[in-house]
Amino acid sequence: MDVVRTRDPLRRNNVTVTGNPDGRLLMFSHGFGCSQDAWSLVAPQFEADYRVLRFDHVGAGGSDVAAYEPGKYESLDGYADDVLEILAAMDARDVAFVGHSVSAMIGVLAANREPDRFSDLILIGPSPRYINDGDYRGGFEEEDIAALLDTLDANYLGWSGTMAPVIMGNPDRPELGARLTASFCSIDPVIARQFARATFLSDNRDDLRLVSVPTLVLQASDDAIAPPEVGRYVHEAIPGSRLEFLETTGHVPVLSGPEEVVARIREYLS
Repeated sequence: MDVVRTRDPLRRNNVTVTGNPDGRLLMFSHGFGCSQDAWSLVAPQFEADYRVLRFDHVGAGGSDVAAYEPGKYESLDGYADDVLEILAAMDARDVAFVGHSVSAMIGVLAANREPDRFSDLILIGPSPRYINDGDYRGGFEEEDIAALLDTLDANYLGWSGTMAPVIMGNPDRPELGARLTASFCSIDPVIARQFARATFLSDNRDDLRLVSVPTLVLQASDDAIAPPEVGRYVHEAIPGSRLEFLETTGHVPVLSGPEEVVARIREYLS
């Protein structure tokens, strides 16, 4: 029997909208291994002033897993398509997009295609390429990423338990690593493996120079996945962007330092 896939992007991506119905739309897009729950300490703090949209990438959280199409999602372009389909379904414009980790580049791709839909991009821990390439330092050698993906293929749950605390950082707060591990383990391993390839093998450096939307880059001072020099590269490549370093550490500041993230976003948008 054929699998029935929903044609409604709001259902497909488990879109939730809360907050001020008269406010500007603030769209939160989560990173690899997470779901919209990653924004639970950040997004609600904007509900008094903004119309707050959260969603799950296909395969994560409450999304429609049956809507997953390997060909579509073999690159980040498929995820950018989803962002634009969600906004089109809502007839949304003047959108402030907040993307964490890989979703930062998903937001860049979406805004480059339809810049008129976006008022701002807020990129948290972005990386246009994770692999070192000549003078460009992404943080990993090619063999490091190959080994990471091989381990993920062989034992996704074991990989999650090992890598989530590294990604989170903050070893003095093990409960954060445990929360991220649980999030990783809730995702279909087959989908997670392909999303990891789309993430860690991507190269979106040329896309940065095409951004025409006002952009804020938020970079943690100590990040094992997207180190500070990557944040500086993104800032220097995006015309007119603004770079701010967070005092909180780790690659998931939306969980390790939510109050600081909220304060920086609020100040930027005010």
